[in-house]
Amino acid sequence: MKKKALGRGLEALISEPLPIEEKPKEELNEEVLMLSIHEALKNPRITLWSPEAAAVLRYLRKTIPEFSISNEASKLLEKAIKEKYPEIWSSVEKHMKKVE
Repeated sequence: MKKKALGRGLEALISEPLPIEEKPKEELNEEVLMLSIHEALKNPRITLWSPEAAAVLRYLRKTIPEFSISNEASKLLEKAIKEKYPEIWSSVEKHMKKVE
């Protein structure tokens, strides 16, 4: 039986890729996309809840000089989101270049 990713935090992103669900392609809602981009540019910070991931990242910060928890978490999360939602990611990248 496959493990569910929900509730496993960054462990889910690192240990195994989530299966990509086959769903009919939908048009992106441009209005919602632009609103999301503007909100993200104003406040790019997100909060995650994962005691295990927090412990691993804190350990790395204490044992590796100049290790950045934020940079590492961003890289891992961005990779996972890009893999799971490639069409949305691509649209966001394209629109962000226009907005910035």
